[in-house]
Amino acid sequence: MKTVQRLYTVSEYNAIADQPTLHPMVSVIDFSNSTPKQRSTQISALQFGFYIVFLKNDQSCRIRYGRGKYDYQEGTLIFIAPGQVVSIEEDPEYYQPSGHALLFHPDLIRGTAIGQHIKDYTFFSYDVNEALHLSDLERQIVLDCFSKISIELHRPIDRYSKKLIASTIELFLDYCMRFYDRQFITREHVNKGIVARFESVLDAYFQSEELTNSGLPTVNYCAEKLNVSTKYFGDLIKKETGKTALDCIQLQLIDLAKEKMFEPGKSVNEIAYELGFKYPQHFTRFFKQKVGFTPSEYRMMN
Repeated sequence: MKTVQRLYTVSEYNAIADQPTLHPMVSVIDFSNSTPKQRSTQISALQFGFYIVFLKNDQSCRIRYGRGKYDYQEGTLIFIAPGQVVSIEEDPEYYQPSGHALLFHPDLIRGTAIGQHIKDYTFFSYDVNEALHLSDLERQIVLDCFSKISIELHRPIDRYSKKLIASTIELFLDYCMRFYDRQFITREHVNKGIVARFESVLDAYFQSEELTNSGLPTVNYCAEKLNVSTKYFGDLIKKETGKTALDCIQLQLIDLAKEKMFEPGKSVNEIAYELGFKYPQHFTRFFKQKVGFTPSEYRMMN
């Protein structure tokens, strides 16, 4: 029976990859220096206790995480956060790993600038099929960042080491944010399709009894319906519409509420219950916050 292998430290992964541990909390790996690996019959998945970024060059090893499986093209980045479980699928009985990886433990960035806003790098929560595809120039920038970290790791550790390594990781991740922005733009036709499907999901939900029974749909609900990760979905909607996904959901609810205001003989309380609010006063507060008037005031004005 296959099991999940848990790797809590950077040195544990280095041992698997045949790499020396130059620093206990960070490592840059060139897999071409690793020995050929035999496909495991006992391990079905890996769980990491640190951040890891793979830059892959081939398709001999596939990673599955969340909803998707990704067959790597040359120059693809995938980001994995501590605690995530990924399954690894190797094609041949023996295979030669290739590509590069950056590993860094959360303790490395505690008390640093990047540690204070690591959650801003939302691509660590993307699914593998939402990986970052690099141009040749972008790939070279990534390798340059890896090289700078590697050079620092080969120096004796001193009082500047943590700051310099952490700042270079931050620089690398900032570049990745730029590259993802470029990818969102170059995949605009795909993104527009997701936005259109998002609107269809909301239309179907608001026209069903789910709204009354369950209340406002969550961003996670919509992402699952669209088969994308919540973080990726939120970032995509923000870039395409200028609004958060939650804002879009709430604005469509307000439009529906305004329509119901003109249905004859229907009280504000009835409208509130139909829109999934347990308490009418919550609906009144929500409506005034979004429109600037209470439901009754809006009705009188129109």
